[in-house]
Amino acid sequence: MTNENVELKKAGLKVTLPRVKILSILENADNRHMSAEDVYKALLEAGDDVGLATVYRVLTQFESAGLILRHNFEGAHAVFELNHDEHHDHMVCAETGDVIEFFDPVIEKRQKEIAEEHGYEIVDHSLTLYVKPKKK
Repeated sequence: MTNENVELKKAGLKVTLPRVKILSILENADNRHMSAEDVYKALLEAGDDVGLATVYRVLTQFESAGLILRHNFEGAHAVFELNHDEHHDHMVCAETGDVIEFFDPVIEKRQKEIAEEHGYEIVDHSLTLYVKPKKK
């Protein structure tokens, strides 16, 4: 049984060819943040006959099952990444749309402290920095 089949079964999803192909694309992509259109193009390039509507439907099913995370970065369409249960934050290049992942323990600690100073505890958060290349 392939890794994709195991992941789909663990998520409670029936193993279908479109689901296996889409999960495989997400697992093997160089770009960890792909739009539905990116996934669709990758399927076409691989010679797979899966429609764009099917891609959207499967991605929504994956999101509901917790297999992937959806991000709606400002000024861009939704992108998806596999949910590896590891927290990280994002930087989005305002010029290219490239998404850069990062983790900084100092930022994480400070966010926790700020919440506690206000009498709260963090249950979830996302931090997105919008950046552009520095002028030389």
